[in-house]
This record gives sequence, structure tokens and C-alpha cells, in this order.
Amino acid sequence: MRARLDEITELGAEVLVVTFSAQRTLAAYQRRFAAPLTVVADPDRLLYAAFGFGRGSVWRVWGWRPARKYIELLRSGGKLERATGDTLQLGGNAIVGPGGRVQWIYAGSGPDDRPEVSDILEQLRPM
Repeated sequence: MRARLDEITELGAEVLVVTFSAQRTLAAYQRRFAAPLTVVADPDRLLYAAFGFGRGSVWRVWGWRPARKYIELLRSGGKLERATGDTLQLGGNAIVGPGGRVQWIYAGSGPDDRPEVSDILEQLRPM
């Protein structure tokens, strides 16, 4: 996502990262995971619920499918971070338009399930 941030902003959009971390940990979270994006806290997970981002099973979150993604990450030179917080909370992506109207939601089925950035850009482009 960060690699294509310019394309997103050229379309008039802003990326907002929502985490269920506590407000007091936002600055550290942003430095570690989300710089230069804006990060907001949703410790009560109201947005997660509103967008339908549920919880995953232990097998879906820690099973073979995510393990393969982590292996690919390591092989490509990435590194694993120690898990913090609720590892079963699923995330996703949403596009909220002018006036707060929800235009598009992608609810992930596991930690390895995210839409391609090109799909998000397609949703942002005017019809």
C-alpha cells in the first residue's frame, strides 16, 4: 500500500489505519507499522463491527495458509514481528466517501487475506 500511496492521494483519497490498540500506544504503533499514514484507535472495535470485520478461528489465523505467507515474507527478506494484542481479530479495507457514505468494504477472512492495491485503486477511480 505504501509503495502506491502517491496513486491513492492523486485520486483524492487518504489512507487511514484503524487499530484496536489503546490510544496511549498509537504513536509507537504508527512508528513501527504505519508510518507515514494516519493511525486512529478503535479500542472498542466499533468500526470493526460496523464493517463486519469478525474474528477468525485459531486454525484460520495460525494454520498452514498464513504460515505459507509468513514463509514467503521471510524468503523475500522480510522479518516477522512478535504478535501483540488479539491475534484472532480480523481486519479488512473500506472506502468511505464524502459525507461518510460507505462505498466499498473488503472483510478479510484471515491475516493473509487482503485485497490487491490495484483492486482498491479501481474502487477509487471515478466510474
